[in-house]
Amino acid sequence: MICSDALWASSQNSAVTDRCYNMNLLPFPRSLKQQAGIFVLPKDQPLLGIAWVRSQKAPNHPEGYSLTIGRHGVRIEYREAGGLLAAGATLRQLLREYGRRLPYLKIRDWPDFARRGVMLDISRGRVPKLETLLDLVERLADFKINEFQLYTEHTFAYRNYKSVWQSWGALTAAEIRTLDARCRELGIDLVPNQNSFGHLRYFLEHPKVKKLAEVSKPYEGSTGDFVRFPTTLAPNNPSTIRFIRKLYDELLPNFSSKFLNVGCDETWDLGRGQSKQLCERRGKGRVYVNFLRQIQREATNRGRRMMFWGDIILKHPELISKLPKNVIALNWGYEATHPFDKEAATFAKSKIPFYVCPGTATWMTLLGRHDTALANLKFAAKAGRKHGAIGYLNTDWGDGGHPQPLAVSWPLYVIGAAHSWCSKSFDEKLLVAVLSRDVYEDPTQKVAKAAIALGCAHQKFDYLESNITPFGAVIAAPPPETRELFCRSGLKYYARINTKNIFAARAEVQKQRETLAKAEPDSANGASLKLELDLAARMAAESCNIMLWQKATAAGNTKKARRLAKDGIAALQNIGREFNRYWSSRNKATTSKCSPFLKWRIDDYRRGRLHFPLQVARVTKAKTYAAE
Repeated sequence: MICSDALWASSQNSAVTDRCYNMNLLPFPRSLKQQAGIFVLPKDQPLLGIAWVRSQKAPNHPEGYSLTIGRHGVRIEYREAGGLLAAGATLRQLLREYGRRLPYLKIRDWPDFARRGVMLDISRGRVPKLETLLDLVERLADFKINEFQLYTEHTFAYRNYKSVWQSWGALTAAEIRTLDARCRELGIDLVPNQNSFGHLRYFLEHPKVKKLAEVSKPYEGSTGDFVRFPTTLAPNNPSTIRFIRKLYDELLPNFSSKFLNVGCDETWDLGRGQSKQLCERRGKGRVYVNFLRQIQREATNRGRRMMFWGDIILKHPELISKLPKNVIALNWGYEATHPFDKEAATFAKSKIPFYVCPGTATWMTLLGRHDTALANLKFAAKAGRKHGAIGYLNTDWGDGGHPQPLAVSWPLYVIGAAHSWCSKSFDEKLLVAVLSRDVYEDPTQKVAKAAIALGCAHQKFDYLESNITPFGAVIAAPPPETRELFCRSGLKYYARINTKNIFAARAEVQKQRETLAKAEPDSANGASLKLELDLAARMAAESCNIMLWQKATAAGNTKKARRLAKDGIAALQNIGREFNRYWSSRNKATTSKCSPFLKWRIDDYRRGRLHFPLQVARVTKAKTYAAE
């Protein structure tokens, strides 16, 4: 169970009555009846025991299917291609679980949401290699995911902007085409995702693009302890839309999808610079909507249906009616208490098609906030079903350098897939077995058990803050003089968390590392996932050691502080070497954008530098991190 019996109980109010609890399937079919008997597929030609039939007897849904196993073999009935793909995904799980000896059963199944997606951030420091992405989508297909997006700001290899993306790594046009072709084979729609209004900081540092920035220099953040760098395009600059056109013309031909996610979230700078007078005269909301309409025309002219993040338009609900009716709003929110019900109702009332977009809650955590994510994923599905969402997109962000690996996110991908297919049949008890078989490829099941437990280890701190855990934020906190946004309070947590809780959190991480050490994955992929999970756990443990060193330093315990610093330097150097060796097997470019914090913390140790004394560190701000 993930974190608590109470959370488990709350998610089981509407379980189907005919389920079979010993059958390891996720998403679990909405109707499954097991019967006595075993059918053995022919050894030499197993396909001879399987019949695929297009039939009106299948559930009346584009992805509806029935799967029957009896003495005459396996019979799959479906109405459309989507049902055939869904049935194939179920059958592949059955074959991995039982081999040729399949139990008699009857399944009738169809999804709650027509579009069920995963979005992976590739713009914050970790750009996966093509091989990593191909493996990812192949596994996602087995969980009935039919949409995949790669959140992109500046990490597509645009020909004229090599200096922007080169040090980050980028996906090339040829790699996108290869990934797109494989996704089509798997029944997955690879949707292009290029932020087109805000979140363009690194583009706006380029000399040719800088003039398009709404503001020309950084400005004070809302809480006074960070600055916002220019990230937003000036919508009234005539060259802005020409810049967007050129990006689309180079990017979009590599995708077969008829959709385009243009982003347009968190346009913090709007109305502060080039568009200030226009926003004062017409209203910031109207300026935003008018530019959104311009972008929509560019998408339409290229044969794409526009998706956009819904956070800004929700602040101006009176303007939702001004949106073109064929756009799709992406209603995002990542906390357990996010008001999906209220926001989804707003879009439904306005008759704007929309997705619900929860998240994995793994960013700025290293190991995850699985308790938060479980509730967030569940309640997004509930609100989406209630108000008629056309899709469910599970988002996996990378704020703070994206040090958390895919091994941390996988449990949440599977939970999100289960909720987007059929929340009422989701059984958390099946998670370890399915992850072990289909993702971590570990017969001992210890990788999955450790991954799930590590995602709840942050509870030992008894300290909560939006979007982060001390595991992720302490080690990754930027040097305060840079005044960067993400993880910025990490070096203050030592004064806010009791010493006994720090020891408890570190002990929990070490306990799960010991479990992980006993795992025996039977594939190279499983071994890689085990390795990257352990590296993340080691970094998380060092966050605890950093806080203990800070406490000793603040208390004037020089001898203890020096000993902790010496041990900390050695540990971080070892992690850095191993992280660098691991990196190229799964990711592009180097670790320079992902883990510079290892050097920051080593430097702090060497200088004996306590950035925030106790009295300053104890003070908390009224506002926390902006959600990504």
